[in-house]
Amino acid sequence: MNARTRLAVDIGGTFTDLVLTLPDRALPDRILTSKVLTTHDAPEAAVIAGTTAILAEAGLTGADLDLVIHGTTLATNALIERKGARTALITTAGFRDSLEIAYEHRFEQYDLYMERPAPLVDRDLRLEVPERMAADGSVLLPLDEAALLDLADVLKSQRIEAVAISFLHAYVNADHELRALELLSAALPDVAFTISCQVCREIREYERTSTTVANAYVLPLMGRYLGRMGDGLAGIGVGCPLLLMMSSGGVCTIETARRFPVRLVESGPAGGVILARRIAAQGGYDRALSFDMGGTTAKITLIDDFTPQQSRHFEVARAYRFAKGSGIPVRIPVIDMVEIGAGGGSIARVDALRRIAVGPDSAGSAPGPACYDRGGTAPTVTDADVVLGRIDPDRFAGGKITLRPDKARQAVADGIGVELGMQTREAARGITEIVDETMASAARVHAVENGKDTANRALIAFGGAAPLHAARLAQKLGIRRVIIPVEAGVGSALGFLDAPIAYEVVRTVLIRLSAIDPDLIGTLFRDMRAEAEAVVRLGTPDGHLTETRTAFMRYRGQGHEIAVKLDDVALDPVSLQAAFEAAYERLFGRIIPKLEIEAVTWTLSLAEDTELPAGVEDPPAVNAGASAGTRSIIESATGETVNAAVHARSALPPGAWLDGPAAIIEPGTTTIVPTGMTVRIGGGGELIIEAP
Repeated sequence: MNARTRLAVDIGGTFTDLVLTLPDRALPDRILTSKVLTTHDAPEAAVIAGTTAILAEAGLTGADLDLVIHGTTLATNALIERKGARTALITTAGFRDSLEIAYEHRFEQYDLYMERPAPLVDRDLRLEVPERMAADGSVLLPLDEAALLDLADVLKSQRIEAVAISFLHAYVNADHELRALELLSAALPDVAFTISCQVCREIREYERTSTTVANAYVLPLMGRYLGRMGDGLAGIGVGCPLLLMMSSGGVCTIETARRFPVRLVESGPAGGVILARRIAAQGGYDRALSFDMGGTTAKITLIDDFTPQQSRHFEVARAYRFAKGSGIPVRIPVIDMVEIGAGGGSIARVDALRRIAVGPDSAGSAPGPACYDRGGTAPTVTDADVVLGRIDPDRFAGGKITLRPDKARQAVADGIGVELGMQTREAARGITEIVDETMASAARVHAVENGKDTANRALIAFGGAAPLHAARLAQKLGIRRVIIPVEAGVGSALGFLDAPIAYEVVRTVLIRLSAIDPDLIGTLFRDMRAEAEAVVRLGTPDGHLTETRTAFMRYRGQGHEIAVKLDDVALDPVSLQAAFEAAYERLFGRIIPKLEIEAVTWTLSLAEDTELPAGVEDPPAVNAGASAGTRSIIESATGETVNAAVHARSALPPGAWLDGPAAIIEPGTTTIVPTGMTVRIGGGGELIIEAP
């Protein structure tokens, strides 16, 4: 995407971030950034207001924009808050309860009060129709079209806005789903329909149905939102294409986003990981940990060999923070990350055991932390950071929001200090230590679940709150190097600008390797390529495309598969077995001889061709010069009060270095360098914090 003037917009739970790039102007690669408070009732309002302001700052009009790239948490929030459309599910007779039966296990075995998340569709709106496909795709019972059409009256009477259709074994033979869509969409033209064979053409009934329902649930909401966004941008003269960030790390056209909004779940955080990948490549950090902490949540991702971990399974709205199986599963291409309810707006309280607890609920942008002086009274992480001296109240968000330190102290004192008999400053330190340890614990668990560790990695931190907490998080994880990118406060939006236009197609074809027909699999991949290319070419008609093929394979009898890259692998049984055994041995240290191997699912990803940036050499060391003053800061690790040197990031030249304690200020965030650490400016302008 080499458009000349581009705008990236990331809507978060607290702030909406904007990045405007202006290459080809007097200042090459000039970037303007802005943060505005998110308007939750009408998220597009903050986008339009922010866009108008940043264009005015650049001396441009909406007509000067060549491309807008947008990421949003709207789909995620609708699923979490249960604010989607009134949705019905139509499924094979006898299988209406699959959505509620789920995995048939307890995700918290010893919790007597464990509660499963309620399905998005109530039981009385899960409707059945006589039809049945066999596992091989043959028709056991034809679709009862008369019974299907009878359901149209039920859907009308229940004022249904969206319908999910998921029939048994439709991933093999989609004829019944396609016919049901044809009949019902004609009878109910104002209802939004989603069918499983288009959203998730994969084996496993529960996950496929859950993904289909989730897509239907947010489909009308996202359609209306994208319509309002388009109208709002047009109203300020923007006529360029609008692309949407997906959870996979690629971007798609607005047409694709309207059809498959479930692919936008985690779209904002995915942009941040794309930025972290670029920073890792520039610095040569082949083992990195991406750390994104904003106003509402923190996100952590492992990056190895400059490639973030990918997954095809994600859970939204987990009832238990780290408990797998406690959320709504969706099978979509997604960057594998752990998300924690730990952001600047996360609310602190004293729990029943008289411990400080932080999050996952957030004060958001309205009313916001107490120091925002917008009606919030509960103590938050941002309030604690203000009390500890980490944030300059007059320069927060580039000076656009003036903070009230007295309100922050009052909230921390009333909410934590008085309750526990602690001084206000020590209560604030307790809040930050708890939130930092929560994030560190999540990172450790995520690494262990993937057979990896956090030590000897570079921590790449961005987001408005991350640079405030990154050094302490690194200490807890045994990490010795922290990198803060340029314009870290709007890191996810920056990442949007590096994301390729991409799309992934998935097909389940369960087959033993001994019975593989190379021609059959070759035809399968050609068909998948055609489907993916039809989508990608909407956004890049002439660009060069990179194709990635993957098979999900297992030993016969196992319940789960591993991903096996097939880009340079012939499709014959011997080559596929060798590729599987190499991947299996890398993961588990050994193979299992004499067991049959089978392939379950095949994926093809097609993306606009992009290259990682070349490494940037470190500039020669120079002195940072005199500071702009000092600030009294209470350090998390020791609780001691220190005088930290204050520097404006824009005043530090490449190669500049200084010792902690220090606070480095920029419009979108502040970086805290503790005592005993040093910081220097790298060749790409990044801050590199190192422990001895």
